[in-house]
This record gives sequence, C-alpha cells and structure tokens, in this order.
Amino acid sequence: MAADQENPPEARRAAALAPLPDHRNVDTPWWQELWRRHAHITTPLRERGLECDIEFGLSAYIVRVSLPDDSYLIIGPPQEPPSDRPPGSPEGWIATREHPDNPSLFEVLYDSAPCDDPGAPQRPEARHGGSIQPLIESIDHRLAQLGLLPTPSSPTARTPVSAAEPALLTPKPADVSGNADRTFVYGDVLLALTDRLNATESPTDAALLHQILDPTSGLLERLGEFFEAAAEKAKESEQDDGFDLHYDLQDAATTLRSLGEDLHTAVDRMRALAPARRTTRAGLPPGPSQGPPTATTPVPGRTR
Repeated sequence: MAADQENPPEARRAAALAPLPDHRNVDTPWWQELWRRHAHITTPLRERGLECDIEFGLSAYIVRVSLPDDSYLIIGPPQEPPSDRPPGSPEGWIATREHPDNPSLFEVLYDSAPCDDPGAPQRPEARHGGSIQPLIESIDHRLAQLGLLPTPSSPTARTPVSAAEPALLTPKPADVSGNADRTFVYGDVLLALTDRLNATESPTDAALLHQILDPTSGLLERLGEFFEAAAEKAKESEQDDGFDLHYDLQDAATTLRSLGEDLHTAVDRMRALAPARRTTRAGLPPGPSQGPPTATTPVPGRTR
C-alpha cells in the first residue's frame, strides 16, 4: 500500500519496523497524508517495535502507541485550547501513558507545550518546543524503566520502509574485522536517507534536511563528535604523525560544525519554498478524500 511502499535494499536493511495499523482508513488518502505528517514520530517508535496509529483527539490529531502491557501512549499537541498549527508540527508535544481498564494509571511522560499561565512552574522540556528528538529520548527512557520496550524477534526480520518517513535509524554495528566483504552500514543508512529524499513527492521536504542539520542531534553534529573522538585516539599514540593526524581530525570537526552554522537557516528556507496550499481547519488538503476523523479516547488535560 502507499503508506509502506517497497524500497531499495539499502532502505530495507536500515530499520525493522512494527507493522502498520490494521483498519480500513489505512488505505485512504487522507489517513496516509496524516501518517506522512507524523512519520518523524511513528518511524522511531516503530523501529522500537511499538505499533502506532493516527487518531483524532479533542481538537487535533494524535499518535496512539500500543504498549505490551495493554496500556498506551497518547502523543499530540495541546488540545485545549486547540492549536492552529498543521498536524505533526505543533508548538509543543504532550505524551501521556494511560490504561483503558485502570484510570489510576495515568502519567505525563513529556510536556514541551508552552504554558500560558505565568504563575505555573515550567516543565524542563518546555525549552524543546516542537523538537522530536528530546520527545523520543524521554519516551525511550521511561519505557526502558518500565520494561515496556519490545525486543525484536529476529535481526533479519525486516519490514519495507516508507519513502515518506524520515530516516531516524538505529544501524547495527559495522563489521570492522578487516574482511573484504564487510558492510559499511553507516554509509548504507545515509544512502537510505538519500533514497528517501529522492523518492519524496515534494521537492521542498525539509524533514529529511533537518536530520542532517539539527544543531543538537543532526548528522553534521554527530560527525563532528566522531572526528573529535578520533582525534583524541590519534593523539594517544604519542607519535609525531599521531599529533599531526590529531590536528587534521580536529580541523575536520571544526569544518563540519562551521558548515552546520552556515546552513542553520536552510531547513526554514526549504519549508518556505513549498507552495502554499488551501487547507481545512485541521490542516489537511480539502476535498472528499479527507474523510471523517477517527473517534478516540480524548487526551486528558495537562498536569502540572
């Protein structure tokens, strides 16, 4: 189906994903558009073996994540008052854990939504706003504490990756034993990202570019850290060429970070290139294909 089309072998090797939800809306254009807009959340969670779905909350679309103990996560923007931002790109995220048969099991795992009450204490994650990486890290940490992160059944069981989903990938360790046929898995991950960029329908899709240029967790920043670590290892040899290599690698790290600084506005500029589209109140393209919102459990009010 369109939400999870067949991709080249590089993309299939990159990530093992939990299956798509099983309901009739999955094959509708309006649901597939919602899925695309939330792929930066659903993809990393599906890589952790968690099944996700897109539903409608009190006033905005949310991601519902099924957990192994029959509880679930609700991840979405603030519901009261409703946000006027498009689905998948709110001013902040709220993630709660709930259980259908146990109302007392309710906790806020993450809340980066802005607070309008000047007297209310600000949660530490509020500084992250609509960023995804801190949200995923917080969910990872809490679910690991609870023992609710599923273990993949087999490292060879691969599900085709959608070309529309951002590359938030966790590669397997590379074989560095010196074998001639070893796989350059990190290069394969970047190749899969490039394949997705080439396959995206929009020439101005900024989500993939953000994977490279994010100043905290983007590829350029991580490469800078890698070259700094390699530089320290080279210096440990205490040989003349080790010191020379140390400075060369340090220069490489500096160049990468400088490149990120030079391109710090590129993501916003890419988004600005997208043609304006007439939208409905929910932020979806108008027309009969949109379909009705799916009924779901309302998102409870924020807890401070």
